[in-house]
Amino acid sequence: MIRFDLHNHTWYSHGASSVEDMYKAAVAKNLAVFGFTEHSPRPEKYNYPSEYRDRLNAHLADYVREVTELQQAGGPCRVLFGMEIDWFEEDEAFVRNAASQFPFDYLLGSTHFLGTWGFDGGPEPWEAMDEAARFAAYTAYFTTWKKMLATGLFNIASHPDLIKIFTRDTFHLWMVKEESQRLVKDALEVLRAQNMAMEISSAGLRKPCREIYPCPMIMRLASEVGVTISFASDAHTDGDVAFGFPVLASYAKAFGFEKCGYYADKRWHLEDF
Repeated sequence: MIRFDLHNHTWYSHGASSVEDMYKAAVAKNLAVFGFTEHSPRPEKYNYPSEYRDRLNAHLADYVREVTELQQAGGPCRVLFGMEIDWFEEDEAFVRNAASQFPFDYLLGSTHFLGTWGFDGGPEPWEAMDEAARFAAYTAYFTTWKKMLATGLFNIASHPDLIKIFTRDTFHLWMVKEESQRLVKDALEVLRAQNMAMEISSAGLRKPCREIYPCPMIMRLASEVGVTISFASDAHTDGDVAFGFPVLASYAKAFGFEKCGYYADKRWHLEDF
């Protein structure tokens, strides 16, 4: 049984539920640990078609206060204070500042942008690309992802193959290529060397790709490398908390994983699932 959900959002970004309601959902699901990981601020040149940045900036202090108060209150489910930090290769100083602005328990590292393109913002750009252009985007993503991992700023790499969100079948064609597997495996070696975990997320089951993050090929490579894993729903509503966790547990066990963990107190806590 998976008892930790380490990737969750609130109505302070593009979620729909309050901090309190997200926590109540975690308690109702009998979770032992619940991690709040609201999005980090972004420079203005990194935009989505539907933008939530102003709301996030206006309420960042509220998020910090409410999560901290929940931690201090105690309760049946341990609360961890985290953040999902976007990696911007051209603005590393901004990223480093975001990662150190509060006393976080842990940090998720995420790649949502290639240059200034938020590639998960909608399917239209992908629909206009041929196979070669999509392949180039996948290669650019994992090259950027590897650089993000190498910084040592983060504890968990979230939704590792988010880049497949609108083009799963084409992504699978790219993943069977030997050079693609080599690139991904090299990145996973960096992840392990940095004492990070790879997130296994049910969010993909709710997205257009209709597939767990990461895909089976990456799960196989991660098992070969021997990475630590964590589990997450990437919930944006209280109804999404711990979504699909029995499916995630079976999926991970099929690739030989037996333990999962959460990061707190400056170390990994591992247990069977």
